[in-house]
Amino acid sequence: MKIGVVSDSHDHGALLAAAVERARDWGAQAILHCGDIIGPNSLRPALAVGLPLHAVHGNNLGDMLSMQRMALESKGKLVYYGGDASFSLGGRRLFMTHYPHLARGMACTGDFDAVFCGHSHVATVETVTGTHGATPLVNPGTVAGLGAERTMVLGDLEALSFQIILLGDEGARP
Repeated sequence: MKIGVVSDSHDHGALLAAAVERARDWGAQAILHCGDIIGPNSLRPALAVGLPLHAVHGNNLGDMLSMQRMALESKGKLVYYGGDASFSLGGRRLFMTHYPHLARGMACTGDFDAVFCGHSHVATVETVTGTHGATPLVNPGTVAGLGAERTMVLGDLEALSFQIILLGDEGARP
């Protein structure tokens, strides 16, 4: 299963939607959002692309009640986990949080096939070796380009391979 991984969209709905479209065109079947969405309405353009979106909220919480309501009304297109998430997708055990230090700790447990985080606005893909083997730790950077280049990650869960993608000006506000 192919996925797109984004983070730190910070209310930039058009930029998020452009990244989701790119992931869809690549063949992604789902999107992971590692937090700092802020306003749930900024998700509407991304959800209109048609891929299921799995999200945690991050340190810029925004309106959590509206996010929960939007998830409920989306009939499965938006899965909102709250602060962090432990879930299965494409036959893989995944963990997602906003915070890199928590993600590193969870990757070290060996309980997950891959771990995802955001917050730093710096895209990285690394392998963390713990007591029970090696786990990919993926931070897609910032899809909004705040303080860093606009980036996302495209991943193949079957192969457990992840590639950082530098995003251009598609979806940018004038």
